[in-house]
Amino acid sequence: MNKINYGILIITFLICTLNSNAQTNTNQPNTSIITEACSSDSVKSILADPFPDDNLDNILSDKLDSMVNTWYVQNAFAVDSLEKACSYVEQNELPDSVYISRLQNLDSYIPLPYNESVKKFINFYLNKRRGQVSIMMGLTNYYFPLFEEALARYNLPAELKYLPIIESALNPRIVSRAGASGLWQFMYGTAKMYGLEINSYIDERNDPIKSTDAAARYLRDLYAIYGDWHIVIAAYNCGPGNINKAVRRSGGKQSYWEIYSKLPKETRGYIPIFIAATYVMNHAQEHNLVPIQPSFKLMTDTIILNSYVNFEQIAANLDIPVQEIRQLNPQYKRDVIPAKADKPYVLKLPIDKISPFLDNQTQIFAYNRDKYFPNNQIAVIKEVYGRSNYNTEGKKKITYTVQRGDNPGEIAGRFRISASNLCEWNNIRHNMIRVGQRLTIYVNGGAPLAKTEPAIKKAEVSIKQAHSEIVPHELQTTEAQSTLNGEYTLYTVRNGDSLYTIAKQFAGVSDLEIKLLNKIKNARSIVPGQKLKIPVKA
Repeated sequence: MNKINYGILIITFLICTLNSNAQTNTNQPNTSIITEACSSDSVKSILADPFPDDNLDNILSDKLDSMVNTWYVQNAFAVDSLEKACSYVEQNELPDSVYISRLQNLDSYIPLPYNESVKKFINFYLNKRRGQVSIMMGLTNYYFPLFEEALARYNLPAELKYLPIIESALNPRIVSRAGASGLWQFMYGTAKMYGLEINSYIDERNDPIKSTDAAARYLRDLYAIYGDWHIVIAAYNCGPGNINKAVRRSGGKQSYWEIYSKLPKETRGYIPIFIAATYVMNHAQEHNLVPIQPSFKLMTDTIILNSYVNFEQIAANLDIPVQEIRQLNPQYKRDVIPAKADKPYVLKLPIDKISPFLDNQTQIFAYNRDKYFPNNQIAVIKEVYGRSNYNTEGKKKITYTVQRGDNPGEIAGRFRISASNLCEWNNIRHNMIRVGQRLTIYVNGGAPLAKTEPAIKKAEVSIKQAHSEIVPHELQTTEAQSTLNGEYTLYTVRNGDSLYTIAKQFAGVSDLEIKLLNKIKNARSIVPGQKLKIPVKA
């Protein structure tokens, strides 16, 4: 047996041991959906899944929502772009022949057949999530060159760069319900197998560079086993174990469309989503869909560190928000880079902060050293993202669908829970929720409060009465009091202020609300002396 065949057998054995870590659930599919094998191109081109997985819309929506709520999108994209991102724009559907022709003309190395499921997801991206797709397209200038370089390194089809579009919506910190993480949504076992470091402080699944290289190697190995790109993409979604089961249940057939009905239901929609994403990324202009460009671009460079450092040490000395450091270094889980002389790590910073860091690194490492690293050891720290200590054990888990007019505070009040817990459980950032979004809520078992008119009026009175308690002392001026009308008050920007630090001074107010209320396009544009409207909340 030659070395190549032996290597493939070893890879097959290792990957198949990861069945329990498949990247989606492994429920048995409904084998009655499609009973006949589809071998001809003409049949493939019109194949329709009569029972598409309705949950896929929700999964894709959640990923796009998480992308919009990242620090970079919230700060680098104009307010009107963020408002548009949650809008629904109905587009005229084109004849099927137009979609088929355009897909065929893409000269894709990976076959791109057309069917009703593909059409369904094209409409999802072009209609239901049009604004969010425009923002995501604006992020491709940052990520696609990285993907293309890695794919070319391993001689893989360039079209695979669209996989992170459907895996993570280009959010490097996203974590799925199944535990997959990062741009390429690696499960723990697969990530460790491909050399990604995961421990209490680091998760290289979230490192765009290292995870992309690992994903390219994984895709290369899958193709060495299956030799069919549709099956490779499906295996990336549900795991090689499920593919092998589908092949056996199909009598040893090797084509994706021949094993289609034996695959997990979610995976049956995965190839149509991939084809739809490929279509939209290449033909957006024909649908009047243009990328929304950020107001500032992340031009970055890296520094090799050989000593512990906390993000707050860097932020305090370089005048850069901690959130921006997190955005650029998503692989560090607790705002700590655990670098040592014998194990260095990389820090990525905006290019204009590289020289200041090098010039002041002694001061940066010494800043509050005893606080962050007593005895030059990493201190035991609390979670950095404000996670609550609410114990959900024994609580009743319910699902609530967001209605028009809802907001996190009002929903939390109805279910007698805190808004912070609600936001934590559902990864809500800046209080942004959308109509139809499904929220997970843990309650003691009591029924939610009724939305009665007396209760609403009582809440409005409480808000006005409580305002005097939440306004900082320096705002208690004649000007502020004269502006107070039950909706907002005025705040004068001071040196060192940011929208984030200002929002922290007011209970229940987020930086995005201040940004929207004042029509601020760039969060960095506020200046000392500027008057900002602050929403009044209890």
